[in-house]
Amino acid sequence: MTSSDTSTGTPETSTDKLADDKLAAHVTHEAARRRTFAVISHPDAGKSTLTEALALHAQVINQAGAVHGKAGRRSTVSDWMEMEKARGISITSAALQFAYGDHVINLVDTPGHSDFSEDTYRVLSAVDCAVMLIDAAKGLEPQTLKLFRVCKARGIPVITVINKWDRPGLDALALMEEIENDIQLQPTPLTWPVGIAGDFRGVLERRTGTYVAYTRTAGGATRAPEERMDADAAAAREGETWTASVEESELLSSDGSDHDQELFLSGFTTPVLFASAISNFGVAAILETLVELAPSPPPFRHGKEDAEGRPAEVREVAAPFSAFVFKVQAGMNSAHRDTVAFARVCSGVFERGMVATHAQSGRPFATKYAQALFGQERSVLDTAYPGDIIGLVNANALRVGDTIYLDEAVDFPPIPSFAPEHFAVATSADAGRFKQFRKGMDQLDHEGTVQVLRSDLRGNQAPVLAAVGPMQFEVAQARMEAEFGAPIRLERLGYTQARRTDAASVAGLSAVRGLEVLERGDGTLLVLAPDKWRISVVERDHPELTMETLVAGDR
Repeated sequence: MTSSDTSTGTPETSTDKLADDKLAAHVTHEAARRRTFAVISHPDAGKSTLTEALALHAQVINQAGAVHGKAGRRSTVSDWMEMEKARGISITSAALQFAYGDHVINLVDTPGHSDFSEDTYRVLSAVDCAVMLIDAAKGLEPQTLKLFRVCKARGIPVITVINKWDRPGLDALALMEEIENDIQLQPTPLTWPVGIAGDFRGVLERRTGTYVAYTRTAGGATRAPEERMDADAAAAREGETWTASVEESELLSSDGSDHDQELFLSGFTTPVLFASAISNFGVAAILETLVELAPSPPPFRHGKEDAEGRPAEVREVAAPFSAFVFKVQAGMNSAHRDTVAFARVCSGVFERGMVATHAQSGRPFATKYAQALFGQERSVLDTAYPGDIIGLVNANALRVGDTIYLDEAVDFPPIPSFAPEHFAVATSADAGRFKQFRKGMDQLDHEGTVQVLRSDLRGNQAPVLAAVGPMQFEVAQARMEAEFGAPIRLERLGYTQARRTDAASVAGLSAVRGLEVLERGDGTLLVLAPDKWRISVVERDHPELTMETLVAGDR
């Protein structure tokens, strides 16, 4: 933005102000078109399949793959790592952007495996809404509940999708009761199934009374045709099945389960849709609901906390450019041996080539190599607006949680993380590849794939890898061999607990049998222990030694 020249004292002219106002209005308009969301679910609820189906309905791909599809069917566009394709799960997070009507959809895909909850937490810091995907046969599962609690803590409104309604499952009303009882959100269904789980004929649009009937396509690889009809035509076609759906919908209305936008955005209710992602039933309704109900990018809070514990300052969407990094990833494409920092634009216009300020170092940061990413595919990105996800290539100075900005300084709150519970010593399987081994370890640590802990005793030859879940070790091994040509051996350690300590306590803690002190890449000292009992004994016997619990937001 043009501003007053404070170095010379030249006042801002009316022409400058007009240009500023015009740019601010443009940014506000573009931000209002954006919908930035993530899909959260328990593993195998159909998250990656839904991601693919949404892209299919937005006409940005011609044929949908499926994670658990037929032999020879291609893998989903958002799953690019070989391990993801082989196992049919999402391990990394991918950013997909596409136009839908007059809106721009930013879908930030999240890891579906519970071992990667830390990466999911980071992704949820970059979205304005979440789609909670529930398996019709299994209801609310542990990982879904855990991720919902993250959304609730961050004030992220949630749209619920009951998936796999084309397969045998629970009763629809029982699922509504489970949502209300288990997560204290009142479900307000927008659609209601015509036909029980396993006999998915279509849905009743509760606000219009319209029946939307679905027709299967071969393998669910293309958009499912939809036929819309009024209530009389639906009753003639479906008979008692339609009548039962209408009666249940009326029962919901009498219970106050109709959509209220203010209650939804405030986190008291959740709109509900019924779908089958693999058959492409109900997917268009999900996109329409996101466009209509999901919030556009809001102002971001930053700065010192107020009396309520919230950052006190507000960065309006029309303010000068700012963004924060929520993910760093290397190896997304074998043709590009580079590192990509994923950043969420919070305010202003991003223009490729601009020189921003890196808040953590205070140094200039050039943005010449900016790209838009669609899964592992990439293209040059010239401009971006609040809500968009930009890929900054070879941005080695950026770490997860860092902020870049123009003009007035901004430093957004740190992204929370989880304490590690699994530990293993990593050593190079090929002594002649030690240089590549060190480079790979540094890269994985930089990305946050695993935490890399070191000590003088173990040296750089045998760092300790710390992870939330054991599958992170498998990913580390696979990437070390595939991307760095440095296969590693892992030896599991018997630790399950990590606590933060200080330099003054290192000698005392190191002298306690069963404990080990190591240093994390950011300089934090961690003491590892085999169990909580050992921690409590040391706290009782040595109260002078520092052992602080690792809480979310410490990194």
